[in-house]
Amino acid sequence: MLTSLPNLLTLSRIAVIPVVVGLFYVPEAWAAYAACALFAAACITDYIDGYLARAWEQESVIGKFLDPIADKLLVAATLIMLVAVTRLTGISVLAAVVILLREVLVSGLREYLAGLNVSVPVTRLGKWKTMLQMVAISILIVGDHGPAGLPVTAIGTAGLWGAAILTFISGWDYMRAGLKHMMEDPASKRPEPGDGRARTLG
Repeated sequence: MLTSLPNLLTLSRIAVIPVVVGLFYVPEAWAAYAACALFAAACITDYIDGYLARAWEQESVIGKFLDPIADKLLVAATLIMLVAVTRLTGISVLAAVVILLREVLVSGLREYLAGLNVSVPVTRLGKWKTMLQMVAISILIVGDHGPAGLPVTAIGTAGLWGAAILTFISGWDYMRAGLKHMMEDPASKRPEPGDGRARTLG
């Protein structure tokens, strides 16, 4: 049900994107902190909506569809804006590129394997990557508006590079596991009639 609390929390992550993007164009410290707070709150809802959906038995097809999309839209929009306002410059832009390319790769892999009735669970490494990525992006949003004498942008950039490394490793793990299913005999991958169970990638 679209109006359930878990789904509304997911939709809130999409709704907040234009606000976060708009705040980047306000050259004031309060705008940077407001954007950081909204981004962080949106990231927190990513954990809350999944927990509530499972706890209240309100998991739905639309929720499973919207959840990863909301995450990727929020991260992609914010990374692009960080580059646009030069809080990510030079070679550090590559960290953002790696993260975005991995998201496209995993999305395509999930879509392909869904047709084979194969699920793609989130790995522990993927969870650590997501957490480090969200923290690093939050710090970069504040950037030079942070406390005087503290290299906020440098700290955020280092964190984003760490997230990019974990992103590359986890993306390769997903791809390697997915390739095993792609190389199988097509007939062996078709689900039996009436069998609604999904195999797990791993």
